[in-house]
Amino acid sequence: MHPRIPIRRSHSLLLATVKRENFKTCDQSGFCKRNRAYADTASSLGSSFESPYGILPDSITFKDGILQGTILKSIGNGNAAVRLPLTVTFLESGTARVTVDEEKRQKGDIELRHGSVARKERYNEAADWAIVGGLEVSSSATLSGDKEEGITKIIYGAGKKHEAVIRHKPFGIDFKRDGQTQIKFNDRGLLNVEHWRAKVEKAEGESNATPDQEDQSTWWDEVFGGNTDSKPKGPESVALDISFPGYEHVFGIPEHTGPLSLKETRGANGQFTEPYRMYNSDVFEYEMDSPMTLYGSIPFMQAHRKDSTVGVFWLNGAETWVDIIKSKASSNPLSLGIGSRTDTQTHWLSESGLLDVFVFLGPTPKDISKSYGELTGYTQLPQQFAIAYHQCRWNYVSDEDVKDVDRKFDKHRIPYDVIWLDIEYTEGKKYFTWDPLTFSDPKSMQEQLDEHDRKLVAIIDPHIKNVPDYSIVDEMKSNSFAVKNKDGNIYEGWCWPGSSYWVDCFNPAAIKWWQDLFKYSAWKDTLPNLWIWNDMNEPSVFNGPETTMPKDNLHHGNWEHRDVHNINGLTLVNATYRGLQDRSKKGNEPRRPFILTRSFYAGSQRMGAMWTGDNQAEWPHLAASIPMVLANGIAGFPFAGADVGGFFGNPSKELLTRWYQAGTFYPFFRGHAHIDTRRREPYLAGEPYTSIIASAIRLRYQLLPAWYTAFHEAATDGLPILRPQYWMFPSDERGFSIDDQFHIGSTGLLAKPVTSEGASSVDIYLADDATYYDYWDFTLHKGSSSGGSKTTVAAPLEKIPLLIRAGHIVPRRDRERRSSGLMRHDPFTLLITLDSAGSAEGTLYFDDGETLDHEAGAFVHRRFALDGAAEKLSSTDLASNAGAKTAAYVKSIKDVRVEKVILVGVPDSWREKTGVSVSEDGDKKKSRTAKLEYHTAEAGKAAWAVVRDPAVGIGREWTIDFSQS
Repeated sequence: MHPRIPIRRSHSLLLATVKRENFKTCDQSGFCKRNRAYADTASSLGSSFESPYGILPDSITFKDGILQGTILKSIGNGNAAVRLPLTVTFLESGTARVTVDEEKRQKGDIELRHGSVARKERYNEAADWAIVGGLEVSSSATLSGDKEEGITKIIYGAGKKHEAVIRHKPFGIDFKRDGQTQIKFNDRGLLNVEHWRAKVEKAEGESNATPDQEDQSTWWDEVFGGNTDSKPKGPESVALDISFPGYEHVFGIPEHTGPLSLKETRGANGQFTEPYRMYNSDVFEYEMDSPMTLYGSIPFMQAHRKDSTVGVFWLNGAETWVDIIKSKASSNPLSLGIGSRTDTQTHWLSESGLLDVFVFLGPTPKDISKSYGELTGYTQLPQQFAIAYHQCRWNYVSDEDVKDVDRKFDKHRIPYDVIWLDIEYTEGKKYFTWDPLTFSDPKSMQEQLDEHDRKLVAIIDPHIKNVPDYSIVDEMKSNSFAVKNKDGNIYEGWCWPGSSYWVDCFNPAAIKWWQDLFKYSAWKDTLPNLWIWNDMNEPSVFNGPETTMPKDNLHHGNWEHRDVHNINGLTLVNATYRGLQDRSKKGNEPRRPFILTRSFYAGSQRMGAMWTGDNQAEWPHLAASIPMVLANGIAGFPFAGADVGGFFGNPSKELLTRWYQAGTFYPFFRGHAHIDTRRREPYLAGEPYTSIIASAIRLRYQLLPAWYTAFHEAATDGLPILRPQYWMFPSDERGFSIDDQFHIGSTGLLAKPVTSEGASSVDIYLADDATYYDYWDFTLHKGSSSGGSKTTVAAPLEKIPLLIRAGHIVPRRDRERRSSGLMRHDPFTLLITLDSAGSAEGTLYFDDGETLDHEAGAFVHRRFALDGAAEKLSSTDLASNAGAKTAAYVKSIKDVRVEKVILVGVPDSWREKTGVSVSEDGDKKKSRTAKLEYHTAEAGKAAWAVVRDPAVGIGREWTIDFSQS
């Protein structure tokens, strides 16, 4: 949320547009402009250009999976050289890591300008925040026996299918899989490490050009928006071109609006003219289809072509830009494009820090997701309430207002799990306080919510109000826990409270102090059902350059803010997460923390959810939310969503309804609105809208078992929860750029929400020749034998376009409850769609949805399989080993059963069946009969059958035999 709102009125909505002049273009960012110019020079010189970087051959060593050497950067017309230590590490996972540093700065052998006390080294602690595993060095990587002058080759990876071909001069690396080049470093010669150099003061009127004719105008002090960046180390950017030969599509590097398949950035044919920027910023009311930076950054990119996916992770926390160019080449100039291939060439630029890049060679999207997740951590398995529906606005005005909203949801029989408090609940915007007038009894508010197992989320931001008699700011100042300015004094800026200081969560002592603030004894009148929202953590500074803090501010260890900017938000969430963990441990059963963050970086997924920030109540923002959420998922942060209804403006009732129908598929599902908008709780929409919205929310609750199972897959294997077409069907080239429909986990559910005004149908793309069934009425949709067909699905306002692919089993809970916690012991329904062989399969994972007991075996993980030939449905255990709490948990859910089995696409031969044989725990002697009802196929719809109350335990071994009538 943001206070400065340039509002115009149009179509009865309050609309606004981002102030672009507050944010830099590449031309206004000195290092981006320099490196783009460097690329232009290299391109214009063609084959006569040679990169000035080469490895000193005698420096190369290889031992125990690690290659080391020294790159020499030729400067001064070749009369001098800068030494750049190179390390290439080959990991057991098959991933390779390339790191380039600067020797002088490693040794501290430089002088800083302006008497700065900033660290002299290049920032080398990004991995401490982003990386949590997967760094085991390969024991099998070896030097290749294939010797070649000026080349070093390393064979590595499973089956030794990977090869790194390291060219000495000019320096470059080709990464191969199965003998074919997949990724090329410095193929275009754009490697650029801006080394430290002393500033030569010029006489007035003297040119800024160096003897090498380099323009120094952006090397030193840099001015933007009235702020001067002192740049005590001068120019220090790192840049590298990374090429993907034969790959037309690249995905990832969130957060941006625009298509999932990233556009070119050098203009022409509707492409962008600016690079994709990653510089976490409070860009409220952001524009559509833009490479402009937003709130979070994950510098992880996947490239995909038919049956092959590769990726790179650029580990750097500074401001980063990425240029993308796609070039088509044909081996035969007379072939008219037939047999041509597209190469994607990317150019990565960061303002400071190390050049530190991880290379993933796949070959499948799943392989890439898992390998990246092993490094940065898998998404947190949240409490179950966190994946249900959340109700928020800026602001619920009092504790009585919260209670009233809670009662009205019940009155209108609309389920919800969480209600949220924005900043107005505090006393004068002092965090960890309650307003004594409007929230005079916060405890009773939380107690009322707890009656129906509901939660409260309160906002806590990193800016601390600078006023007298506020113990938190006093402790922050006295203990030096705040971010400092370039002079080493506490940095003062402006945010919601007015004059503010910012907690420095890079400081271990500050982290410990911050986590203690969440104790029940410290934050009075808070109960265990209160959780946290970390907003404004880019950080947002209203009077700062680009609405954030100056780059020459200093963090713990005297690292400049420029070095760590994109990591900053993660550090706040880390401190908050620790606080909630510590608070929870004081109870009998520790609970998994829930935190929502706006700013994020690689690794943030380990600690909570994110949302796409301050969107608008407009149809294009609804449409844009889908590729944005998909992009976050494939970049390793799948617990993502967008403000349902749009934060700014008043949506039409049609737009609000369609947004809820889309939002029911966001992994993070929250309605939210600005303080100046009309109230829009679902029960206020009026009929038929309220009933339609309620149905969309109920669909989320019905499918919570499937959603929780998908979250478990994400938490154990790093897989996206919402999966785009290319991820699900990596051979289907026609589907690679589709980003307006998605698959939910491994469930077989395929959704395409309506995102355009007045639409009454959608065309859903089917990648294969399988049968798909309409979720609601079992209408048949058949894919083409040649693949790549579209099917039209009716979508009147009351209907969500949702298909389920044949061959899947989806677990549901069909009983309506007020919250997910009240569903804990409800029976299950299994929805089964038969494939052409009459078979299907699916999985179910569940636990208590709250505690950490699942880590000690307190969970159920089942595989359901329908064998078409034998006509038997069975349930088997997927848990490999029992844990200390397995037996107790299984006993606690012994009465939770399957109450219904629905089978879709059953054969006509089942027409005469009236019952099935049910046996449990392999005991055929105790088999019993359950009733089966057959429903005849209607025009265009599948025949289906239902088994009512087979009464089998959801956590037990059992078989339902359909061959017995």
